[in-house]
Parts: sequence; C-alpha cells; structure tokens
Amino acid sequence: MTKKRKISLTEEELITALRQHDKIAAEALYDMYSSSLFGVIIRVVQNNELAEDLLQETFVKIWNSFSSYSADKGRLFTWMVNIARNLSIDKIRSKDYKNQTKNHELELNVTSIDASRNTAYKPELLGVKDLVNNLRPEQKIILDLIYFKGYTHLEAADELSIPLGTIKTRLRMAIIQLRKYFN
Repeated sequence: MTKKRKISLTEEELITALRQHDKIAAEALYDMYSSSLFGVIIRVVQNNELAEDLLQETFVKIWNSFSSYSADKGRLFTWMVNIARNLSIDKIRSKDYKNQTKNHELELNVTSIDASRNTAYKPELLGVKDLVNNLRPEQKIILDLIYFKGYTHLEAADELSIPLGTIKTRLRMAIIQLRKYFN
C-alpha cells in the first residue's frame, strides 16, 4: 500500500486552479487546509461527527462560491476560515440543531436514570410472558409474532397462512383475555 503524497500549491497557484475548477485544486485545498479548518469548526460545535459534516459542507461552499472571493479583501485562508466559522455558528444556532440537542439530552437522561435505578424493560420480569402462556395456543402464537417479534398483522397472516381477519380477531380476543388479568 503506497502512501498518497499530499499536494501543496502556492496560494496564487491554488487561486488560479480554483478559478478554473481544476481537480487538483480540490485535492490541494483538502490537503493543505482540512486540519486547520476542522480545528476552527470543532472549537465552535464541539462534536466530531458534526464537525466532519461541516468541514465537507465548508469545502463545497468554497468550491461553489469561489467566484465571490477577492484577493483585494484579504487572504484566501482568512476567507475560508470565515466560511467555516460562519457555517458552524449558523448550525449551532439553527432550530434543527437545538431540537436534536434536546432530544439527545433526553435520551441520555432516560438511560442514566435506568442505569442508576438498575431498571430495564423485561417482560419476563413483569410476568407478561407467564400471562401470555396462559392464553389459547392460537392466540399466543399471534401475540408472540406481533408484539414480541415485531411482525405486522399482514406478515403474521402470511406466516401462519390464515386470513388477515382471523389474525385481527384472535389478537383482539387475546388482548381482551389479558385485560381480565389486570382488571
């Protein structure tokens, strides 16, 4: 396995290649600036996976909007850093990002509460499996397929080679029977 040599161009060569949309420009851009731009992005978002996505988005924006770059206004690197920083800030200010963060925090809290209380959903500990075992065999097998194995009603009908209406009726009767145990 040969190690790929990194491409390095002068700033003028890179600017010329980017204006012409040369393939070498994209490779050089990545080789020369990816770690610096990633550093800028990670400081803002503080999440590796999100930072990697934003780095890719940054390169796409640089490539697509290069015509707006003006050497008179500043260096290429400064222009690219501003793009990376602005995309990162826009991302963490977005409603979608804020909602994802809230949902992620909720998932972490539920998991930590379960872990601290040593709880988990286990139907066998609730006695549900024992109650299901008390059902008639034709009800038990349908309940098992649909609730414990995740089959749809149609899939259960196909699996058991019986009509869909029969599946629904037997399932309803099984649920009515189980309710009697709790009421």
